[in-house]
Amino acid sequence: MTAQVIVLNGGSSSGKSGIVRCLQGVLAQAWLAVGVDTLVDAMPAAMRDGGAGIGFGADGAVSVGAGFRELEAAWIEGVAAMVRAGARVIVDEVFLGGAASQERWRTALAGLPVLWVGVRCDAEVAAGREMARGDRVAGMAAAQAELVHRGVVYDLEVDTARAEALECARLIAAHVP
Repeated sequence: MTAQVIVLNGGSSSGKSGIVRCLQGVLAQAWLAVGVDTLVDAMPAAMRDGGAGIGFGADGAVSVGAGFRELEAAWIEGVAAMVRAGARVIVDEVFLGGAASQERWRTALAGLPVLWVGVRCDAEVAAGREMARGDRVAGMAAAQAELVHRGVVYDLEVDTARAEALECARLIAAHVP
């Protein structure tokens, strides 16, 4: 397969962003990197306080409302449009809805060559990274470690608790001729 889109799905602090940076360095062609954090950062502050937008509970739980889903749908379609216009894109995602989240992307990317990659990380390792980062709500990494993979179908899986980001990136890149 000659992928034009690489979708990395994993929980918070699983190591996706590090893999993305390494992929951009090891892949022969230029790849754009976008992620759900890009979307959340682009939203107005009022949409990051729960309700209709996205909310982050004290226990690490993430809630999304109808307004978030509306903006997310437009964003996903926008990413698909960039790919259809010729860009190669690496997507850094957190499928909070498991298979339903993947289906939203599958629908938007229909007809495009996509490499689906599961980024796994032991909950305790991810929690340690979360604590070291200091920019996440405690508990988010552990809560998402398995949740985001439920019902999701991958072409390839990597485990960042057992391999460094560069090693994971090289494995992924080997699947992108």
